[in-house]
Amino acid sequence: MSRIFGISFASVYPHYVTKVEKKGRTQAELDQVIEWLTGFDAPTLKKHLAAETTFEDFFAAADLNPKASSITGVICGIRVENIEDPLMQQIRYLDKLVDELAKGKPMDKVLRT
Repeated sequence: MSRIFGISFASVYPHYVTKVEKKGRTQAELDQVIEWLTGFDAPTLKKHLAAETTFEDFFAAADLNPKASSITGVICGIRVENIEDPLMQQIRYLDKLVDELAKGKPMDKVLRT
């Protein structure tokens, strides 16, 4: 089991916010990306952040978007579509979406619409 599974989502979320804001994007856009991937609306996301839900429990409670499998590319030197562990793949899906948002991709491309 990877260490990241037991880390609280709330401890990583501020880093996601910083990353996208440094590149001129907003926390609202980040939250929109998280909602698209997980199905968590703003109040539900806030509850997970306040409860310091682990990544494992965060994704266990998520209703993953059916288009998530269309997220492809390399993150941390590994192709996300080739990751065998489902939870690790879901975490890397989120990392990939955050990267795309921070790199300035249009929101419709990030959200695979």
